[in-house]
This record gives sequence, structure tokens and C-alpha cells, in this order.
Amino acid sequence: MPDSGPTLADVARAAEVSTATVSHALNGTGRLADATRRRVRATATALGYGAPRTGPRTRTLGIAVTTFPGPWNYTEIAYFSRAVTAATAAAHAHGYAVTTLPAHRVADAAWHTLAVDGMLIADSPPGDPMARALRARGIPLVFDGVPGDVRAGDHWVDNDHTATTRQVLDHLTAAGARRIALQSGSGTETYARVVTETYEEWCAAHGVPARAVRFDAADTEGRTFDALLTGPDRADAVYAAYDPGGRQLLAAARRHGLRIPEDLLLVCASEDPGYAETAPPVTTVSLNPELMARAAVDRLVALIESADPPAPGPTAVPAALHVRTSSGRTSRPHAPQALPPR
Repeated sequence: MPDSGPTLADVARAAEVSTATVSHALNGTGRLADATRRRVRATATALGYGAPRTGPRTRTLGIAVTTFPGPWNYTEIAYFSRAVTAATAAAHAHGYAVTTLPAHRVADAAWHTLAVDGMLIADSPPGDPMARALRARGIPLVFDGVPGDVRAGDHWVDNDHTATTRQVLDHLTAAGARRIALQSGSGTETYARVVTETYEEWCAAHGVPARAVRFDAADTEGRTFDALLTGPDRADAVYAAYDPGGRQLLAAARRHGLRIPEDLLLVCASEDPGYAETAPPVTTVSLNPELMARAAVDRLVALIESADPPAPGPTAVPAALHVRTSSGRTSRPHAPQALPPR
């Protein structure tokens, strides 16, 4: 059911306009200045206002990634590309069309009038305006990853990033590493926060210092690793929690004259099959985007269609560790190791 929330009059008062202006701004009608229309839409989104769903089902599902507020093409990233493809196939199998949406246009009228039966939102951050707008309209939502603002009735699919991170660190330790560093994100998104916290807890439990650097997508030469790869106590292993990190570290190791795996072990979280062909091949953690997407679509369709919908909470999807040369003392590849679900 839709949340109780603000009225049209509430939006009008907050935006300091008339209710008629709010109606025109949200419906794309009337003669309004573009700045006024944008301001009213942004106010409505911030308040969580939305018109309840009406009319018959559209047999359409929506997909968006809302991690970052600016314009970016998430389908160029291997994880999201594979997830969108798998979600589309799963939706088609259920008889639904799919619309893939730009996540940065959160102040547009689209979120208030979007004609979908349900929405799959990936990497939803705290304060996600699109999630607020769709919740206010009572549109069923399923999240890929823990939503930034978890509510009691939320549904999401996710990996157990705590168990996965621990298994990677234990794997590197078993391969001989004693000074393991981490390349992770800013800590604001759930994935980065959980991976970083787990790494720090693991280091404390093993009596070793935590050495973490922030992922920088523009750092193609891996300069952020320089401080980790020099000196007598340099890192002898790195877990790169983001896709480009493996290639960044390969470049940094070459620059510092370090051999992988003889001098430095490496594991990278990535869905890029190209890591099997690098020199040397890089061990990767797969978050299984196809399984994630199919599970999310199945749950979303059940929320839309079932008279007895599934209980809220998480659906666990296991990750997989693909062991290759970069994290061992042998060049022989191994079969993927299943990592435990939550």
C-alpha cells in the first residue's frame, strides 16, 4: 500500500507556488518557466510526494542504478551490463517488457508519472529521491543490494559481503600473504562500507595493521598504490574491491618492478572475463550478477502478481572466487570456489 505522505498543498507550500502550478509542473502541462518546473519537481521528490498508481497494469518493469547523482552510463560497467541483460531475459520469461532508466534525472516528472508495474533499483543510496517518489506512489520495489534507507517492508537481493571479504583475506593468507592491503570505496555505499569494516575487523583479529586506499576510477596507472608498494613493510597482497583495481595494480606493480604473484598477490572483485587473459591472469570475485538479477525479477513479479506475496527482507545470492595465478604460487587455474550466501 502507498505510504501516507505529503499532499499537493504541502508541495505547493514548500515550493512557494500555487497548487495549480504544482499540478502543471508534475504533469508537464501549463506555461511554466523551466526553472520553476524543475524546482517544483525537486521539491515534490524531496518530500516524497507522488500520485498513487491508477489504471491497468502495463506489463512493464523498470530498472535503474541510483548510486551516483550525475549522468553516467552504468551499462558500460560489466556487473550492471550483465545484470540488465539477465533481468531483461527474466522479465521476458514472465511476460513483461523492461525499460532501463537514467538514474540522474531524479527531479524530472518521470518518477512521478512512470508507467511501470514494478521497479528494480540497484545500489540505492541513502536519501535516494527516486526510491522516495516510487514508494509514495505505492509501486512495488526490489533492490539490488541493501537499500540506503531500509524500511520494514523492503525487499532486496544481495551477497554476503562480510563472508566474501573474509574468505578472500583467508585465501591470501593461505597463499603466504602477511601484509594485506585493501582498495575500496568511500564508505558511503553499503558495499564499500561493509567490505572496509570487515577488512578492518579481520586485521584487528589477526593483529596486523589495516592499510586501505580509496578507489579512484581515473587512476589508470595505479598511483594510489605507490605508498603501499614501497619500503621494507610494503604490502605483499592487495584485495581490490572494484573492477578496474586489478588492472591498476598490475600497472603499479610493473612500475615498481614487482612480480605477481612472486612479490605481490592480487585478488580483484570483477565480472570482466578479460582478467583471465591478463599477464598474469588475475583471481577475481564474482558477485554473480545474473543470479542477482533473476532473483530480483522473480521477487518483483511475485510482489506484483501474487495474492500471497513473499515476506520482506533479503534474498541471499552466493558470490564465487575464481582462483588464478595472481593469488597463488602456481600458474595452474582452479575451479571457482562458491562463497557462502548470507
